Amino acid sequence: MFASSTQLKCWTFSGETELKQLRIEANQNFIKAHGRNVPEEDRASYFLTYEEERFLLRQYEIILKEFCNKFQPPFPKCILGTSLAFFRRFWVNNSPMDYHPKDIMLTVVYLSCKVEEFYVPIGQFVSNLKGNREKFADTILTFELLLMSKLRYHLTVHNPFRAMEGLLIDIKTRFKELENPERLRKNAEEYIDRCLLSDIVLIFSPSQICDGSADDWTGGCAAVYLPAEKHMLKRDKDLNRELVGQIQKKLERCRNQENNPDSEVYKAKMAELLDDDEDMRSRKRARRNEEARRLDRELLE
Repeated sequence: MFASSTQLKCWTFSGETELKQLRIEANQNFIKAHGRNVPEEDRASYFLTYEEERFLLRQYEIILKEFCNKFQPPFPKCILGTSLAFFRRFWVNNSPMDYHPKDIMLTVVYLSCKVEEFYVPIGQFVSNLKGNREKFADTILTFELLLMSKLRYHLTVHNPFRAMEGLLIDIKTRFKELENPERLRKNAEEYIDRCLLSDIVLIFSPSQICDGSADDWTGGCAAVYLPAEKHMLKRDKDLNRELVGQIQKKLERCRNQENNPDSEVYKAKMAELLDDDEDMRSRKRARRNEEARRLDRELLE
């Protein structure tokens, strides 16, 4: 139940002010950690600003939504809801300069398929992508554990789509004079889609999100509920590709190369980890062999 969920306890915030403060802290913490060799007066031009981070993430949210809507086989609506919830949660305490939004975007969708029990093999998943699919698969599988860790393994998401279904059932039961209640579904889903692209999902409960908008998509046939913060809703806009391109170039210059699968630093780190794993396995094999020889000697004696 939502009342006892980690979503309420850990991922529901007091409002936009708290969320902004946490995101600014994530931005500043990255700059402090990686800006030692960048003069103070040059940091704003070298690193992404808070506003640039928010703009960039907004674009990736729209791309994520489009990806889910076009995915084959078609996703149930809960995949979109869970994916955007994971995506927004991740960026509360992390900076896009530390982890590229593209890598996290693909990983949250893949993880959401598992969480919502909509099994899609990794090969079939990346077949929906254009480009180097083997590389996409490696990136997703590499970042999956990190994503779960950053989400504190709180993987259950209470989707407003489920609350919407409950409200539709309520309307069908209570307003029998209403002809074809299913015609309300399209407006309801469109409203929830917009909520998912806003901080509403990090501030209000699923039932508040759904119930607060009831008059918008029922034409007044529903009861009056707590109104959602409608000023927070933003309609999808065409991507400002020029501005996105400028921010992307800036990001490539200042991002943490240790988390960039294309960088030599990352490849060296992975090679070192593999070497460490192999050394550990070798030491374990040596200990097992030595133990076996010791037992053999004792038996012979």
